[in-house]
Amino acid sequence: MLYSPGENIGGYTIIRRVGQGGMGVVFEARSEDGTRVALKIPHPQLLEDPGTRARYDRELEVSRSLIHPNIQRVVSTGLDEKRDLPFLALEWVEGGLLRDFLRSGLPLSVDESISFGAQLCEALNYCHELGIVHRDIKPDNILVTKAGQIQLMDFGASLLESAPKITTASLAAALGTPDYMSPEQVEGQRGDVRSDVYSLGAMMYELLTGQPPYQGDNALAVMAQHVQSSPASIRKKNRQVGPPLEEVVFKAMRRDPALRYQSMMDLHQDLTNLGSVDATSLGLERVRVSNPVTIGASDTAIWSRTVPAWAMFVVVAIAALTVGTLLIGR
Repeated sequence: MLYSPGENIGGYTIIRRVGQGGMGVVFEARSEDGTRVALKIPHPQLLEDPGTRARYDRELEVSRSLIHPNIQRVVSTGLDEKRDLPFLALEWVEGGLLRDFLRSGLPLSVDESISFGAQLCEALNYCHELGIVHRDIKPDNILVTKAGQIQLMDFGASLLESAPKITTASLAAALGTPDYMSPEQVEGQRGDVRSDVYSLGAMMYELLTGQPPYQGDNALAVMAQHVQSSPASIRKKNRQVGPPLEEVVFKAMRRDPALRYQSMMDLHQDLTNLGSVDATSLGLERVRVSNPVTIGASDTAIWSRTVPAWAMFVVVAIAALTVGTLLIGR
């Protein structure tokens, strides 16, 4: 292990390692005044790649500008001069990852799912108002405090609307995570606020059913379904979910961005006012989206996200490159 308990880095003393991912390691540490922090340090070999370094620098840039009760706060940034490695000191959160709530494969309660979804809507709306699109909404990037408060983290894949596109091939993993990627991200587009709406909808599906909306033998198979398929009924998997909530989640997951909620606050409005949601109208709209062959050609252009064979070839090629880099990153 590169770092050991008791070692001091930029004024922070390491207590223990608490997690490790494809991008780096996270330690529990204490500052000189005794404040506990989560110290995030990237893997040294990854920073040798320009694309990965750009992703890390992007996280530093974005995270430092965010102050919201549902976003993990950055305490400081610095450099381990001995190893020439940058670090990110984040507010210590007592609790665990949302992913830990789902490891049993069982759904969360309906009330809990709505609460988590509504809090994320507020956090992401704040980001969107600042011109930041997260692009990697997933249970692994969300902390839950013991009081049930959501803390969104990991902005390494985020998009600053004013920033130039990073085109390094090895940065394809920054496009998102297969289980929650929007169709436009699978197709290689940068995405916008509606991509986050889709990803939150896909995650809500998992909270309510215990399973992601699409499953397959590999990441490529899952990604293709986001473009071509429609998810199975939520209510058949969880009888506690009423029609309004199911239709709200499915509207967030429309394959065509123009047919989704156009903002996080639009989604938040319906999610927190289910009694006012017209589930019947949303259900009819969903049927038209899912079965465009039953209506006229002009309607098909409006309601479906039709993918011709040549376009699917391009999608598969882009997805294959993304999957390759995802596997390498792991």
